Amino acid sequence: MVFTAPSDLSGGLYFLNGKRTTVEAPDTFDVIEPRIGKVVAQCPKATAAIVDEYVKAASAAQPTWGEMTALDRGKVLHKVADLIREHAEEIAVWEVKTNGKPIYEARCDIASSADTFDFFGGIATAVLQGDSLELPGGPSQRFAYTRREPYGVIGCIGAWNYPFQTCVWKVAPALAAGNAVVYKPSPFAPASPVLLGEILTAAGVPSGVYNVIQGEQEAGVALCEHGLVAKVSFTGSVASGEAVQRQSATKNVKPVTLELGGKSELIIFDDSDVPSAVASAMLANFLNQGQVCTNATRVFVQKGILAAFTEAIVKEANEKLKVGDPLLEDTRVGANINEGHLQRILGYVESAKQEGGVILRGGERVHPSGVEGGAYFDPAIISGLTDDAKAVREEIFGAVMLILPFETEEEVIQRANNTTYGLAAGVFSGNLARGHRVAARLQAGTVFINTYNDTEVNVPFGGFKNSGHGRENCVDTLKAHTQTKAIYVNVQDKTEHCF
Repeated sequence: MVFTAPSDLSGGLYFLNGKRTTVEAPDTFDVIEPRIGKVVAQCPKATAAIVDEYVKAASAAQPTWGEMTALDRGKVLHKVADLIREHAEEIAVWEVKTNGKPIYEARCDIASSADTFDFFGGIATAVLQGDSLELPGGPSQRFAYTRREPYGVIGCIGAWNYPFQTCVWKVAPALAAGNAVVYKPSPFAPASPVLLGEILTAAGVPSGVYNVIQGEQEAGVALCEHGLVAKVSFTGSVASGEAVQRQSATKNVKPVTLELGGKSELIIFDDSDVPSAVASAMLANFLNQGQVCTNATRVFVQKGILAAFTEAIVKEANEKLKVGDPLLEDTRVGANINEGHLQRILGYVESAKQEGGVILRGGERVHPSGVEGGAYFDPAIISGLTDDAKAVREEIFGAVMLILPFETEEEVIQRANNTTYGLAAGVFSGNLARGHRVAARLQAGTVFINTYNDTEVNVPFGGFKNSGHGRENCVDTLKAHTQTKAIYVNVQDKTEHCF
């Protein structure tokens, strides 16, 4: 099969047994293109019966894939990476239409996704080998060895802010380990995982090993509760993650990986290089319209450079943050995912005003020429709030930066950790010893020193506290998609007992 990117969604948004398809269901949801704010398709919502069909198809296909050597599976995944690179521009355009992010960001996501398949395809043979273990009496009498075996079917539920990349992060290690996958994307961004399915088929992944369902709560619950689903991986909100964890233990107890929300902090000490701190604060707040779970909306700035930093960040934002059609090359801020989410962001800006916040720039809806129907927002920078303000405490998931002054290292560490989240944090200082010292005390799964929002496939990604558990990317993620089996071997002619 040769992969060709579709021109529209007419072929369906489900993927079963190696083909894009559709289903008959009593209810549908609107598929909205964020860039223009218009409904572009109607998609059936999967019922429990439809989910059952897709899971059973994956379960039937998995043994063929799982019994291949890790080396042979890796070769297929390298072909997937090659196809993604070959069709990167087409996929990036689809990602813009699905999510609303600027095309330059979408290209980065697609390039990283190809690297993810290469990484897991490349390490599978070495990582998935078992161990030979010596036992009392020595190998002439007995020994043990271990095997890393796939779970079987893994149910994955993805997020809308990085539709293609989130899917890849979950699917690549699952497939490398020999599992089959049933994937449910967010109904806000349903198309990208279907494109991935066609790429997987073109690369040689057997029919049925990767299937895509669509829908809302009913579909997600049915996937988590299904008895043939042996593991669940979820990216989304804390409330939804709590529900996923409960649902995943109703029919059979299964491990769950949760990548949930965040309310991250960027701490900027007064010995920092201000231009570099400004650059990282921009990356920490305004990528993907601020719809990034690691975003450091709480920017703590030591009072010695507060005025200089504030002036510089406002100037930089005014000069660089062009809001517009995300398909245009010079756009740096695209459309929010939908109208409801934009209203949520505007609500936080209004609450900040009510609690004494000063809007230093932005904070309003805008209507770029040619795409007036989309949910566009001029990124906000706000000062004057205290730590108990609603906007400071809760995850906004939008392009809203909050500048919070501090005086001492001990003070800012206590304030930074005073949150139920723990996904990411950042420290800026000209003193690397202080950078390491503070990083060690911050309660977060990822800490950036003199940088922010770096992401590499070989580095673990995941949260502390309510931001989730388990990790994505990295060697440990591949191991986490397998079960370890211990096997004892008696090589003697006879076996004795103690009775």
